[in-house]
Amino acid sequence: MNTLLERTLQLIQLSGQAISDLSPSFDHLPTTAHADGQYRLRRYSVVKLNQGKVEHLPSRQFVQSDDINTFQGNVSRSFETLEASILQSEGLREMCEVFQKANGLDDGHEIEIHQIRISAIEEETLVAPEGVHQDGFDHLAVIGIGRHNIEGGEFLVYREKKDLPFLSMALQQGEVAILADRQLWHNARPIRAVKKDEQGYLDLFVLTAKEPSYAVHA
Repeated sequence: MNTLLERTLQLIQLSGQAISDLSPSFDHLPTTAHADGQYRLRRYSVVKLNQGKVEHLPSRQFVQSDDINTFQGNVSRSFETLEASILQSEGLREMCEVFQKANGLDDGHEIEIHQIRISAIEEETLVAPEGVHQDGFDHLAVIGIGRHNIEGGEFLVYREKKDLPFLSMALQQGEVAILADRQLWHNARPIRAVKKDEQGYLDLFVLTAKEPSYAVHA
């Protein structure tokens, strides 16, 4: 079994088939009424992986405290769930299995999944409006799925909130960055469209999980 130190930061690659399964669904992400909902399009689901099969749990609201999220803290946010075809896909199963194994999670452990497209709507569009932050979980993964007509958007990782980043990488298709959310901090550079008359966007999944001692079940 990996040590805790080895699990602090890991870089993994999804298969080409997983990317093919997951990529098209980003074209169907809805806007929301939230503060960033017109340019950060999102779906959100909570699942369990049991014996290699994904179980979709009842939908719930997503809330972060304002000491964690200074942009939209203490706000109950509702999102549409991931499309059924994606929840049932081999690509999603692979993504959850990679996350589960990399973090040493038991079967049946809850995994929260955010599917996000950030559209480049301004000269500099913020990928992470809250800046350098932690998400309030134990395990975090950011999975690059697509980049179109943009520059910027590099995923940044910090040892401490006020440090300079020790990792800066533009996640390419299928690249998975997994980190210990309570030990490291993260952020992302803003994005801008390269061709101003063409849509630019960054597509990614964010997966999170808490250890049982921290988990709060509805």
